[in-house]
Amino acid sequence: MDGYAFWLETDTDLTATFDCVGDSLAGHPFLGTLAAGECIRITTGAEVPAAANTVVMQENCSRQGQRVRMQTQAQLGNNIRPPGHDIGLGDVIVAPGKQLNAFDISWLAACGLVEIEVTAKPRIAVFSTGDELLEPGGVLSAGKIYDANRRTLLELLKKLPVVVTDLGILPDLHAHIHDALLQASRQHDVLLTTGGVSVGDADFVKAVVDEIGRIDLWRLNLKPGKPLAFGQIGDCLFFGLPGNPVSAIVTYLLIAQPALIELCGGTSARVYGYRALLAQPLEHREGREEYQRGLLDYSAASLQVRISEDQSSNRLASFTKADCLVRIPKNVGNLALGEEVEVLPFFALF
Repeated sequence: MDGYAFWLETDTDLTATFDCVGDSLAGHPFLGTLAAGECIRITTGAEVPAAANTVVMQENCSRQGQRVRMQTQAQLGNNIRPPGHDIGLGDVIVAPGKQLNAFDISWLAACGLVEIEVTAKPRIAVFSTGDELLEPGGVLSAGKIYDANRRTLLELLKKLPVVVTDLGILPDLHAHIHDALLQASRQHDVLLTTGGVSVGDADFVKAVVDEIGRIDLWRLNLKPGKPLAFGQIGDCLFFGLPGNPVSAIVTYLLIAQPALIELCGGTSARVYGYRALLAQPLEHREGREEYQRGLLDYSAASLQVRISEDQSSNRLASFTKADCLVRIPKNVGNLALGEEVEVLPFFALF
């Protein structure tokens, strides 16, 4: 505080006066000593000399010439931040596994650090697969659709500290997929594909990974997102997300993204679930955990959620008209109006 620094043994008589014998300014400390009955002028941010133990704000002091008198009872130690107030010897500045943000960088700078050891950014290769896919902007012909999945993943990956390679669309040709995945696995830490991991005649991706690497997991008791595949090609991890757009997004957010965060050196991503009341009945068949797209209503006394339109796994529009996922446990059937459910807001997932 801007004021005066004193050495006090006990509470001070308000009639006592002190001689001001110097100044301690920010960046220019007072280097002398204080005798009984002396004080110094001090400004905010200045070092408190060892000869003082209390600072009284200037508003609570009166001064005539070099004579200073307190106008309020001073408490020992007032308005002084001791060494170690912000961080103590042996304290951790930034814990391993934290993605650095502006506050962390500021804190490191305040501690005088200009270099720290960090985890290298993982290299991620992204593919789409399917003869039906066409790059957006092209002219659609019979049987073709625009490739949205790859663009979605590329946008979501921008939120992670990773290096991403867009490897385009793979045709439904076994040999082509074989060569592309093998080469990409030698240059990347993770392969992220959509499509080609189900049981169709042209679904070659899972089979190729099984040939040149291994499949550790295939199919989840999840809706949407059942045909997810996970494995490894050499030292490269493989995530084969479903081809349906909604399934690809849900499995990326719930399965792939937390794994990628750990690969970046982070800790397991915490998914923040909130409780909300259904603003409409909800249909659900027991047996699989399901994530439906919903729209939250914050205006009511209690948080409410409404399901957004058709929930088919091809309905990418259901995401653009939603702001959360509604989790329905596998052992739950139809839910009635007003029942409580768990919701995962997009701001927490993204």
